[in-house]
Amino acid sequence: MTHDSQKQSGGNGASGAAPIAGIGLIVLACLSFSVLDATAKYLSTSLPTLQIVWMRFVSHVFLSLVLFQVWKKPSLLKTRRPVLQIVRAFCLLGTTICNFLAVRYLQLAETMAIMFAGPFVITALAGPMLGEWAGARRWAAIIVGFIGVLVVTQPGLGGMHWAAIYSVAAMIFYALYALLTRMLTATDGSAGLLIISGIVAAVAMAPAGLTVWQTPPDAWTWLLLLATGVFGAGGHFLFIMAHRIAPAPVLAPFIYIQIVWMITLGYFIFADVPTFTTLLGAAIVVASGLYILYRERVKGI
Repeated sequence: MTHDSQKQSGGNGASGAAPIAGIGLIVLACLSFSVLDATAKYLSTSLPTLQIVWMRFVSHVFLSLVLFQVWKKPSLLKTRRPVLQIVRAFCLLGTTICNFLAVRYLQLAETMAIMFAGPFVITALAGPMLGEWAGARRWAAIIVGFIGVLVVTQPGLGGMHWAAIYSVAAMIFYALYALLTRMLTATDGSAGLLIISGIVAAVAMAPAGLTVWQTPPDAWTWLLLLATGVFGAGGHFLFIMAHRIAPAPVLAPFIYIQIVWMITLGYFIFADVPTFTTLLGAAIVVASGLYILYRERVKGI
């Protein structure tokens, strides 16, 4: 891909193959993130959260370095905007720490209730920060999708757990991470975005991770601990590629698809049986995403 083609395949009037491909990538990224959250929740019953976060980034870095063979191509780590790269890395670290703390205390679907306010923040800030202004239909799809999330989570019925504050912080960090990702894809390569964020986060978390370190009790736990980096790095690579070829407001509604993955994983791993309202809400979420997909494919928005 040439530099010119990397710069702007997006924009408010984007249509055609690029936005469709971006949507597909963001859906797969959400699946990877959901598996990562489920793995972190499972591991948190036997290991400290900060250790899980640290190992998630250590294995992320190791996998990325091997995958891209950075020792042969050190130019992959060059960046034109190092300050933004570091800020973005700390946003990723912040959302990971807060989200892993949240899933330790809350059900997977519950953590999504607040996290899914993220598309509002992304869409609202994409205009002034990126020049990607959302139209009425995109805003409508986001609102409909959020209604579906509310149907699933039913906030206010029985009160929210105090740990929900972690999800609020994770949502804010995530929105900033998404916007900075879109900004940096115009000048920096995808491999660099993936590797630099992992290195910064791994180094920053090393003191805390080593301080709370507990040796995993068995090979299965070791495997899952190392797999967090696979799910994390894989998800964020897909996330980066999606934002390289499609505008943030187009992708924002599809973040809601994660609730479907969360429901599925919660059922099969933690025996959380979905209720009628959960299934109804998930259907609304999917419908809102499919509407945006239809508009992008047929007319653009």
